[in-house]
Amino acid sequence: MSMWPEYFLFLLKTLTLVVAVVFVVAALVSVVAQARNSQAGESRLKPLKIRRLNDEIESRSKQLREALEKPDAGWKAKWAELRQRLPGGKQKDDHKAPAVTEDKPAATEERNEEGETGDSATRTFVLRFHGDIRASAVEALREEVSAVLQAAEPGRDRVLLVLDSPGGVVPGYGLAAAQLARLRKAEIELIAVVDRVAASGGYMMAAVANRIVAAPFAIVGSIGVVAQMPNIHRLLKRNDIDVELHTAGQHKRTLTLLGENTEAGREKFREELEQTHVLFKQFLNRYRPKLDLEKLATGEHWYGEDALELGLIDDIGTSDDWILEAANQGDAFEITQPMKKRGLLGRLSASAQSLLSEWRHPL
Repeated sequence: MSMWPEYFLFLLKTLTLVVAVVFVVAALVSVVAQARNSQAGESRLKPLKIRRLNDEIESRSKQLREALEKPDAGWKAKWAELRQRLPGGKQKDDHKAPAVTEDKPAATEERNEEGETGDSATRTFVLRFHGDIRASAVEALREEVSAVLQAAEPGRDRVLLVLDSPGGVVPGYGLAAAQLARLRKAEIELIAVVDRVAASGGYMMAAVANRIVAAPFAIVGSIGVVAQMPNIHRLLKRNDIDVELHTAGQHKRTLTLLGENTEAGREKFREELEQTHVLFKQFLNRYRPKLDLEKLATGEHWYGEDALELGLIDDIGTSDDWILEAANQGDAFEITQPMKKRGLLGRLSASAQSLLSEWRHPL
């Protein structure tokens, strides 16, 4: 029975050694990857994708109308239609073919008379942001916003942001919100639509918009800051494993994973959390000054219907409703910036940077 404590101690020391080796290898990989990227000037950007959503909406509508106007007559009718399309088959009503090409111009001409299309028509640029804890989608968002700013006209065009994010780290979501603020600064109308969730950092992004729309049961709010981390100092100490931490500057390191945390360090850490919360509230007050932040900035979240009553959002609806409306009023374009997938070296580099970076306070 006496072998188990020795085995456990050996296992713990081995685990500590493996963790140390991983940190060193990750650091080396990060340095090598950064050096290669800087020398080669590599970019993860692919060509911008632009989809005219009107075409897809009209195509689906046409398919449905045709199905309703021409009910299924059974397999015999389908076989007869197929035989007509085969080489040598009889082609009926060929003289009606040109009428198909005339339908669309006629519809376009009618919309021109109503002022819905043409040079003065409203153009809606649809952007989608699916956020993770690091707000990694901001890399594509910044390129999409830049593209829109080069083509959009203030007073005529608008941006519809389909937002889905539970929040994450402060720097990432701060940058994402700043990208959207570029649209506001250029006087491009921005509408944020939340189908599922825009909480914490996600809500900070939504608040930049001129108008916030959310589905009835979408989660909105969570105006607060949270941070947590484990500490295994006592476990290491019981097994005679020392960890040395050297700093220059009184508050260079407040809480640590391996070292012994002090009450002064905890107090400073809580102070940083409070300051981040204050900055969060100041940011919201800049874009939505009517919010009662004393009541709402508690970290709680609300569903769409309740959020509307509290003034967190401006309307109830879904992104599908707004895209259809945009297509009816003018042209709707979905702008997407595809990103090249990271290779193994790139993924290791990103992991290394995450492990070696300073602790961030998630929103």
